[in-house]
Amino acid sequence: MILLVLEQTLNGLQYGVMLLLMAAGLTLVFGIMNLVNLAHGSLYMVGAYLATGFYQWTGSFLASVALALAATLVVGIVVEVVALRTLYERDHLDQVLATFGLILFFNELIAIVWGRAALYSSLPGWLSGHMQVLPGVRYPVYRALVILVGLVVAALLYLMVTRTRLGMLIRAGASNRTMVAALGVNIRLLYTVVFGVGAALAGLAGLIAGPIYAVQPGMGEQILIQVFVVIVIGGIGSIRGAVVGAVIVGMVDTLGRAFLKPVLSIVLSPSAADTAGPALASMLIYMLMAAVLAVRPQGLFPVR
Repeated sequence: MILLVLEQTLNGLQYGVMLLLMAAGLTLVFGIMNLVNLAHGSLYMVGAYLATGFYQWTGSFLASVALALAATLVVGIVVEVVALRTLYERDHLDQVLATFGLILFFNELIAIVWGRAALYSSLPGWLSGHMQVLPGVRYPVYRALVILVGLVVAALLYLMVTRTRLGMLIRAGASNRTMVAALGVNIRLLYTVVFGVGAALAGLAGLIAGPIYAVQPGMGEQILIQVFVVIVIGGIGSIRGAVVGAVIVGMVDTLGRAFLKPVLSIVLSPSAADTAGPALASMLIYMLMAAVLAVRPQGLFPVR
């Protein structure tokens, strides 16, 4: 039982890291640029498809990762310049409608290029084995690498936002974009860079998810709701909040789906536990969000 709990905890951390990559990019765009980007999940999908396609084309996993990241960055920049640049001064309803249109566009574009059938990405031999975590506990090498990459990216992103000149400009633009522009900073270029970085983070999450989950049209919408829950729990615009919120949501969702039904079977009949367990497990993160909002409406780590 202890080994199962440890394994599911690692799975929860791995899922939380994927949510973190998505939430960090969306936090930059939503919290700093004040843009409601429902199409962020579409960039996640684009990253997954590009990585799968480049892997089939090159035969090299590392080359496919590099090419997919670069291509998703370019796609994000093009989307910002062509479709989103005129929306910054518009209200959120206009932004929601425009980015919802982008969701439909990307889903149909992916279906035209790759078809509507799900794709399954394979792993190279050096990533397909297991590693010894503790005596008697083996864990997939790829999932462990996902955890490591996510934590490293989170640390680098935090350092960039808090310790670099670009991060200073990003934080200043979030506080008062008019004053920053008056001081001579090209705010349009700054926002393009921020959106491109957010798109690259979403693409990284997508290419990481490819070998674990099915790559299919519409996969971005499935994870986007959980990402919004992460941002609300952690605090809108807070990188630290995105990190903590992603880990909490990943843990609660994974452990709830793994253990809630067996726990309920102790006090309920097997049929009632089979019915109530999955339903309650899928509601846990939303119940957690409601509890956090009741106590701290600004999230756990609101931006100062």
